[in-house]
Amino acid sequence: MSTGDELRAAVQARRDLGPDYEDAVVESFLDKMGKEVDRRVDERLAAANPKALAKQRKAAEGQRLALAIVSMALGTGATIAIAVTGGSERIFLIIWLGIVLVNVVFALGRRSG
Repeated sequence: MSTGDELRAAVQARRDLGPDYEDAVVESFLDKMGKEVDRRVDERLAAANPKALAKQRKAAEGQRLALAIVSMALGTGATIAIAVTGGSERIFLIIWLGIVLVNVVFALGRRSG
């Protein structure tokens, strides 16, 4: 499936599922696009220098895992705190979109650096 097809499918899924599932749809789309970019970069790097790619991939995977764990812990803690204090649903959306954005920016920054 092409990138355009993926985007159309994500938009249609958002329409079908409604705003309650918007975070999940966005996260799923970004994850698919991130994996596709990773695959393309890996192909190019493997063709250029296979040993350097393996070393770089191992370090990057550890950093991504650490960021994911910290993001989920902080997001879950913030979500629980807001739920307990009776915060609005918009705050949930802002927190989780922020977490997704931080992770995407980190991942894209690691690829270009």
